[in-house]
Amino acid sequence: MISLSVLDVAPVVSGGSPSQALRSTVELAGVADRLGLHRFWVAEHHNSPAVASSAPAVLVGALAAATHRIRVGAGGVMLPNHPPLAVAEAFRTLEALHPGRIDLGLGRAPGTDHRTAMALHHNASDLTDQIAELRGFAQGFAPGHPFAGIAAVPTDAPLPPLWVLGSTGFGAQVAASLGTGFAHAGHFGTSDPAQDPADVLGGYRRGFVPSTAGTGTGAGTGTGPHSILTVTVVVGATQARAAELAAAAELASVWTRLGRQVPFPSPAEAATHRWTLAERNTRNHPGPPRVVGTPVEVAHELAALQHRTGADELMLVLPVHDHDEKVEGLRALTEASTRDGDRQAVP
Repeated sequence: MISLSVLDVAPVVSGGSPSQALRSTVELAGVADRLGLHRFWVAEHHNSPAVASSAPAVLVGALAAATHRIRVGAGGVMLPNHPPLAVAEAFRTLEALHPGRIDLGLGRAPGTDHRTAMALHHNASDLTDQIAELRGFAQGFAPGHPFAGIAAVPTDAPLPPLWVLGSTGFGAQVAASLGTGFAHAGHFGTSDPAQDPADVLGGYRRGFVPSTAGTGTGAGTGTGPHSILTVTVVVGATQARAAELAAAAELASVWTRLGRQVPFPSPAEAATHRWTLAERNTRNHPGPPRVVGTPVEVAHELAALQHRTGADELMLVLPVHDHDEKVEGLRALTEASTRDGDRQAVP
């Protein structure tokens, strides 16, 4: 039983604009909703010409208003950039307006460069302490706590299910100890064999401690572990087209690894690009993994990946320049998964 979701960063593409990127993300969420996918998350990044999702809470509200069934959320809110009280208030408000459909993913990276992090009033507090404070504003603090008596409004709406995000075993340990869901950033990739997704997710499941705070797993119960594995997927109508799309994704990945934040290139731009020495050297080192192929080929690989890692859900990152082609790729992949008997889970 393969369960598919989507992670989108509102990528700015060459020839496009940040505003257009945001509108495309909202439209893609509507497609995912109609296709029966499980959830749709948006990330948080700052000061990047390549990414438009800088205000996840605002964007989640737009996604929820434009959809009907699918769970929508942040993947995630970078806690060092925000006072926990403000996060609790924003997501309690979203939960009040769209009950039972909001997720709150939490990360410890600033999602930007050091100077921009300083402009965001970067808070270097421990992630576990920040999550405890966030929960306290929703469930209450112990008597004598400095913030006792302060509550996140609206007080009649619960805090959405919490998810800890991570690209290493550390995030898995935090999620397990706090009894939250865990989303492993498999699309980041790593050359460290100790960070194999199967091992990371296995450690999370083995160490999971049920939550008593009421904001645990994605099912909202807090009684059992629930894991998401993100994976970059490039789907083409043919193998040749998939290879063309993957070439553009590879160029964009190399630019990101070199610290060059520019709009996402088209396949035509990638095909005529003259690679610099630095770009070629970067390309020759292992980068983030991608599943590339026709819809049927990708569906088979995703089913095998979910089986190998034990992930409860696979969350797809779709690096495709043309919005209509991205939508068609997602539609075709969903249909291929269904034909293979791997029907999408419905919450």
